[in-house]
Amino acid sequence: MRVVVIGAGSVGRSIGRELLHNGHDVLIIDRDATEAKTSMVPAADWIIGDACEISTLTTAQLETYDHVVCATGDDKVNLVVSFLARTEFAVPRTVARVNNPRNEWLFNDAWGVDVAVSTPRLMTALVEEAVTVGEIVRLFEFQHGAAHMVELTLPESSPYVGSRVGDVPLPPDTQLITILRDGQAISPSPDEAIEVNDEILFICPPEAEHQLALTLNPESRTRPQRDDEDEA
Repeated sequence: MRVVVIGAGSVGRSIGRELLHNGHDVLIIDRDATEAKTSMVPAADWIIGDACEISTLTTAQLETYDHVVCATGDDKVNLVVSFLARTEFAVPRTVARVNNPRNEWLFNDAWGVDVAVSTPRLMTALVEEAVTVGEIVRLFEFQHGAAHMVELTLPESSPYVGSRVGDVPLPPDTQLITILRDGQAISPSPDEAIEVNDEILFICPPEAEHQLALTLNPESRTRPQRDDEDEA
């Protein structure tokens, strides 16, 4: 896979190193890339230039790449490059970093963004996942919010402690994908019993989160999904 990473900050360099480690071809574009920065990811190709300029992207032959990852600390840059990558160079897939939560609603198809990764939202989800028991924690959004990956740590008060996975009534279009127990991931069969403090991961539509939370924990404070929540 051929990937262009926009931005050579700590996030962009880390993404580049991971992609290279996984065997992908990586080009990093940054207008302020110094020799010190380029030496940190020597296996990548580098272009020193403004990724918001058509001429820079043309030099990079952006149309020959499979993915563009916009990882700068500037939401305006990430949006502009995503838009150019899609409309001018027909790049098949774009991933864009969201720095300011108030800008999340902009990162959609209209701006050429396939996947938006909100750093603040991810940090919040990780904190909540670490400390919250009995409440739904949204970990990730797929397809611009059409489906969510959520987690719930099963409380002692749940009516389904000790129940078989196959006996738990899940909301429509909701799938239990794994159980984390004692540091191990369990691929649940219908006969697998769920236990207190199991961290259970689901894929579900946004409107199912409230029902899912109340099913596993009737005392849940999880609020229903608002129609405008994804644009907040």
